[in-house]
Amino acid sequence: MTATVRNVNVGRPEGNPAKPSRSTGIRKHPVDGPVELRDPGPRGGDRVSGVAGDFIGDSTYHGGTEQAVYAFAREELDHWERELGRELPDGSFGENLTLSGFDVDDARLGDRWRIGDVLLQVTDARIPCGTFRAAMEVRGWLRRFTERGRTGAYLKVLAPGEVRAGMPVELVHRATHGVRVVDAFRAQTTEREQLPALLAAGEDLRDQLRRMAEEQVQDAAGR
Repeated sequence: MTATVRNVNVGRPEGNPAKPSRSTGIRKHPVDGPVELRDPGPRGGDRVSGVAGDFIGDSTYHGGTEQAVYAFAREELDHWERELGRELPDGSFGENLTLSGFDVDDARLGDRWRIGDVLLQVTDARIPCGTFRAAMEVRGWLRRFTERGRTGAYLKVLAPGEVRAGMPVELVHRATHGVRVVDAFRAQTTEREQLPALLAAGEDLRDQLRRMAEEQVQDAAGR
């Protein structure tokens, strides 16, 4: 894997077009200089994002250890620039790390990436929400984004440290199973019948996905 951090992006509190009573940090912008990545702890704690200086408005469904950092490929932003006919700067999809030279969605659950002193582990796909839809201001956006199925990856921080634009991303552990980020996304959205297949990820499958997959197995057995 030959990948580079194009930019580290953080969001600031701003009005939420989908939920006027709540602020959002969905629109993220590149930061000059190094940014600390660390484990924010479980949801509900003092920290929500694993990226220092980043704001997450809805801590019920976003942030925490399993979603500490969100990575997206610059090549996918380029695809959507062509599709939408408009510029999409790094951070436009709410990603903390805009990466280039790497197929993020082909990563496997449990893969580990090293960026300098930071060690990250792939945990899940990003599931688009209403705030993302409203921020994009594109008719039928969630449907289009979901059909594309290339949503980027959530990461947990195994070893903290500072990251800045231009740093290389090294794949230091490739999971031995074949469950990819794109598989996890489809199983949770358009191909729910594939949920049991995620169990092949073993210990690399986060608890919430494991429960969903096991419940489907049990439902099928009870029919």
